[in-house]
Amino acid sequence: MNLDWLEGFSDPYLNTPVGQGVFLGGVVLGMIARNQISKGDEIDSAPLFKQIMFGKMQRRDLLRHLSRVPELLLAYDIKYKMYFRELTGKAGELLLRGRGEMGVDGNFAFSVAFLNANEYFWRIFGKPVLPKNDIEERGE
Repeated sequence: MNLDWLEGFSDPYLNTPVGQGVFLGGVVLGMIARNQISKGDEIDSAPLFKQIMFGKMQRRDLLRHLSRVPELLLAYDIKYKMYFRELTGKAGELLLRGRGEMGVDGNFAFSVAFLNANEYFWRIFGKPVLPKNDIEERGE
């Protein structure tokens, strides 16, 4: 797991452990929401998307959603479950280092992470290497 690139953000909120925990929580939940929908569907049709109060989320709401990740991983056919578990654990660890409400800064960081989850997820873990026979089947 590579989180060094988070240091490149100049936002003071993202330079705190709690801010990074909120951001990583957004990445995890955004990726799960993407796995809840069929290819070609919009993210706003995901059940998880409908449960999140964007712009009004409080710390307890984020903690509640993150505590459901193990259940969601079982309910949906999601690849790379070990990555989700590892990232959820790291987000939780960072969130436990501090207190306070998310406020505007936290809600913004969460929303950016959620909506760009795919890009950030693979920046954290690196693109998976497909086996040679899988590449040939896909015509790449």
